[in-house]
Amino acid sequence: MLVDDFDFVLPDERIALRPASPRDSARLLRVGAGGLVDHVVRDLPALLRRGDVLVFNDTRVIPAQLSGRKGQAAIDVTLHMRLGPFEWLAFVRNSRRLKAGDRVVFGPGLEGVVAEKRSEGEVHWRFESDDPLDVALERAGQMPLPPYIARKRGIDMQDMADYQTLYASQKGAVAAPTAGLHFTPDLLAALDDAGVQRETVTLHVGAGTFLPVKVVDTADHRMHAEWGRIPDDVSARLKAARAEGRRIIAVGTTSLRLLESSGLEPFAGTTDIFITPGYRFRAVDGLMTNFHLPKSTLFMLVSALMGLDVMRKAYAHAIESEYRFYSYGDGSLLLP
Repeated sequence: MLVDDFDFVLPDERIALRPASPRDSARLLRVGAGGLVDHVVRDLPALLRRGDVLVFNDTRVIPAQLSGRKGQAAIDVTLHMRLGPFEWLAFVRNSRRLKAGDRVVFGPGLEGVVAEKRSEGEVHWRFESDDPLDVALERAGQMPLPPYIARKRGIDMQDMADYQTLYASQKGAVAAPTAGLHFTPDLLAALDDAGVQRETVTLHVGAGTFLPVKVVDTADHRMHAEWGRIPDDVSARLKAARAEGRRIIAVGTTSLRLLESSGLEPFAGTTDIFITPGYRFRAVDGLMTNFHLPKSTLFMLVSALMGLDVMRKAYAHAIESEYRFYSYGDGSLLLP
């Protein structure tokens, strides 16, 4: 399909720069057999069935943006996939200034050596630090907010809390699984009371999620790989739910892509799955997700799940009804 098939006009003022407060007061558009129905996120328990399974992503965002110097040259780095205890792949805005073997100082006690330069500004780094790298990143790094937020208002201390889910525990993401940002302790308790089962998987979201699609045809787009894990016991419970005819609903596109990559089997490894219309879903029956940007891989994914015409109508309704878009925005519940 053509990438332009997924374009639409999104007014700048529809992009949220701060989350709703409280988190579960965000709006929620239900899209499904009943058409388009406006709700708020705290209505979610009433919109699901007893026995439904919500699958959450427990990845935790790390301070993955680094600014360093090679001599007089400024080097800006966004980590996107861990390769080892001290090795990462990263996108470098001014990578032309680097060559293999170059050393960059990112702060007291943290330096990086260029192991390999790859295409499109991607660099393989080997870091050197007296402390564990996660400790050094906490000291030298910055929260990697989506570029459109950082450009408009900068990053502040409030984002350190706002850009993590309530249940984030496994360090390694460089972008938040943003559908999960809507959940509060009260909402989780209400879901339990409603008989909704909760399961947790891990997908460390990479910075590739922010990259624009630069090709004309979706068949030519390459997704960057991300690391994920589905434990054996979680896989067993998900397969039992499927065998019993209960619905499996992913909280976020990150959970969905991991579930579809695994087919509900145990999983530990990388995935670069790219879902576009025509894809046959084998693991999920629904999705809770935020509203995505025009021509993005995530709008392509929701169009694959629900149909492009349905999602065009849903997004037109959301824009007209002043829903808030993207990472800090409102949500949708997609039930084919």
